[in-house]
Amino acid sequence: MFYHPDIAKLLLRVSLGVLILFHGIHKVIYGLSGVKAMLSSAGLAEFLAYGVYVGELIAPIFIILGLYARVASAVLGFNMFMAILLAYGFSISMSKYGGLSFETPLLYLIMSILIILLGSGKYAVNSK
Repeated sequence: MFYHPDIAKLLLRVSLGVLILFHGIHKVIYGLSGVKAMLSSAGLAEFLAYGVYVGELIAPIFIILGLYARVASAVLGFNMFMAILLAYGFSISMSKYGGLSFETPLLYLIMSILIILLGSGKYAVNSK
Protein backbone atom coordinates (compact mmCIF):
# COMPACT_ATOMS: atom_id res chain seq x y z
CA MET A 1 0.00 0.00 0.00
CA PHE A 2 2.77 2.45 0.89
CA TYR A 3 5.44 0.98 -1.39
CA HIS A 4 6.20 3.61 -4.04
CA PRO A 5 9.92 3.45 -4.82
CA ASP A 6 9.64 5.59 -7.96
CA ILE A 7 7.94 8.42 -6.07
CA ALA A 8 10.62 8.13 -3.37
CA LYS A 9 13.34 8.41 -6.03
CA LEU A 10 11.61 11.45 -7.51
CA LEU A 11 11.36 13.08 -4.09
CA LEU A 12 15.04 12.34 -3.41
CA ARG A 13 16.13 13.75 -6.78
CA VAL A 14 14.01 16.90 -6.58
CA SER A 15 14.98 17.56 -2.95
CA LEU A 16 18.69 17.23 -3.59
CA GLY A 17 18.61 19.11 -6.88
CA VAL A 18 16.60 22.09 -5.64
CA LEU A 19 18.55 22.46 -2.39
CA ILE A 20 21.94 22.38 -4.14
CA LEU A 21 20.73 24.65 -6.93
CA PHE A 22 20.24 27.44 -4.37
CA HIS A 23 23.92 27.12 -3.43
CA GLY A 24 24.89 27.39 -7.10
CA ILE A 25 22.69 30.43 -7.67
CA HIS A 26 24.27 32.07 -4.62
CA LYS A 27 27.72 31.51 -6.12
CA VAL A 28 26.61 33.00 -9.45
CA ILE A 29 25.35 36.13 -7.66
CA TYR A 30 28.16 36.55 -5.11
CA GLY A 31 31.09 34.88 -6.86
CA LEU A 32 33.59 32.19 -6.06
CA SER A 33 36.06 34.12 -3.92
CA GLY A 34 35.54 31.84 -0.90
CA VAL A 35 36.03 28.71 -2.98
CA LYS A 36 39.12 30.17 -4.65
CA ALA A 37 40.58 31.04 -1.24
CA MET A 38 40.07 27.48 0.02
CA LEU A 39 41.66 26.04 -3.12
CA SER A 40 44.65 28.40 -2.83
CA SER A 41 45.19 27.56 0.82
CA ALA A 42 45.18 23.86 -0.11
CA GLY A 43 47.80 24.50 -2.80
CA LEU A 44 45.41 23.92 -5.69
CA ALA A 45 44.83 26.13 -8.73
CA GLU A 46 42.09 28.75 -8.36
CA PHE A 47 40.60 27.97 -11.80
CA LEU A 48 39.30 24.68 -10.32
CA ALA A 49 36.70 26.81 -8.51
CA TYR A 50 34.74 27.07 -11.75
CA GLY A 51 33.99 23.35 -11.43
CA VAL A 52 31.64 24.38 -8.64
CA TYR A 53 29.33 25.81 -11.30
CA VAL A 54 29.15 22.38 -12.93
CA GLY A 55 28.52 20.68 -9.58
CA GLU A 56 26.05 23.20 -8.17
CA LEU A 57 24.22 24.51 -11.27
CA ILE A 58 24.35 22.02 -14.14
CA ALA A 59 24.38 18.75 -12.18
CA PRO A 60 21.34 19.70 -10.02
CA ILE A 61 19.29 20.54 -13.10
CA PHE A 62 20.13 17.14 -14.58
CA ILE A 63 19.31 15.46 -11.25
CA ILE A 64 15.93 17.20 -10.99
CA LEU A 65 15.02 16.20 -14.54
CA GLY A 66 16.32 12.67 -14.13
CA LEU A 67 18.57 13.18 -17.13
CA TYR A 68 21.72 11.11 -16.60
CA ALA A 69 20.99 11.45 -12.90
CA ARG A 70 23.59 8.88 -11.85
CA VAL A 71 26.38 10.71 -13.67
CA ALA A 72 25.18 14.11 -12.42
CA SER A 73 24.99 12.71 -8.88
CA ALA A 74 28.55 11.43 -9.19
CA VAL A 75 29.66 14.94 -10.19
CA LEU A 76 27.74 16.45 -7.28
CA GLY A 77 29.05 13.79 -4.90
CA PHE A 78 32.64 14.60 -5.90
CA ASN A 79 31.84 18.30 -5.43
CA MET A 80 30.55 17.64 -1.90
CA PHE A 81 33.50 15.38 -1.06
CA MET A 82 35.89 18.16 -2.08
CA ALA A 83 33.84 20.74 -0.18
CA ILE A 84 34.10 18.67 2.99
CA LEU A 85 37.81 18.09 2.44
CA LEU A 86 38.64 21.75 1.70
CA ALA A 87 36.33 23.46 4.18
CA TYR A 88 36.49 21.05 7.11
CA GLY A 89 39.36 18.65 6.48
CA PHE A 90 37.22 15.79 7.81
CA SER A 91 37.87 16.98 11.34
CA ILE A 92 35.27 15.50 13.63
CA SER A 93 34.07 18.65 15.33
CA MET A 94 30.69 19.70 16.55
CA SER A 95 28.76 22.75 15.44
CA LYS A 96 27.30 25.09 18.02
CA TYR A 97 23.97 23.28 17.52
CA GLY A 98 25.33 19.84 18.42
CA GLY A 99 25.69 18.23 15.00
CA LEU A 100 28.79 17.56 12.96
CA SER A 101 30.32 20.74 11.60
CA PHE A 102 30.14 19.34 8.05
CA GLU A 103 26.69 17.80 8.46
CA THR A 104 24.97 19.57 5.54
CA PRO A 105 27.53 18.76 2.82
CA LEU A 106 27.73 15.22 4.21
CA LEU A 107 23.97 14.81 3.78
CA TYR A 108 24.24 16.07 0.19
CA LEU A 109 27.06 13.58 -0.42
CA ILE A 110 24.97 10.72 1.00
CA MET A 111 21.94 11.75 -1.07
CA SER A 112 24.14 11.81 -4.18
CA ILE A 113 25.40 8.30 -3.42
CA LEU A 114 21.80 7.12 -2.96
CA ILE A 115 20.85 8.42 -6.42
CA ILE A 116 23.92 6.74 -7.92
CA LEU A 117 22.85 3.44 -6.33
CA LEU A 118 19.08 3.71 -6.92
CA GLY A 119 18.92 5.47 -10.29
CA SER A 120 16.34 8.00 -11.45
CA GLY A 121 13.21 5.92 -11.21
CA LYS A 122 10.18 5.90 -13.48
CA TYR A 123 9.52 9.65 -13.31
CA ALA A 124 12.62 10.84 -15.15
CA VAL A 125 13.55 12.09 -18.61
CA ASN A 126 15.62 8.97 -19.29
CA SER A 127 14.05 6.50 -16.85
CA LYS A 128 15.47 3.03 -16.38
